[in-house]
Amino acid sequence: MSQRITVTTDASTPLKPLIESAVRTELRMLELGLQRTSERLRGFEQQYGFSSEEFQRRFEALEVEENLDFIEWAGEIKTYRLLETQRQALEQATVR
Repeated sequence: MSQRITVTTDASTPLKPLIESAVRTELRMLELGLQRTSERLRGFEQQYGFSSEEFQRRFEALEVEENLDFIEWAGEIKTYRLLETQRQALEQATVR
């Protein structure tokens, strides 16, 4: 699915370089978020001895008890997926 946006301004400053810079900055922020979230996921995996994919399967099937760690782990998985989706969208964007 192709999307197009139009940005207009009355300012005399060229917008294209500003928007390109903003996209690059946001990509860096998303990468940092992905790194931090990955570290948290690895910590849970090491602590409990199974992968995040296995945890999510067990969590959704109600095969593990619901405790604060597991709720946080599930939240970190959702956060990682959201950040990854956003990163992919921005990496595919072009500014013309």
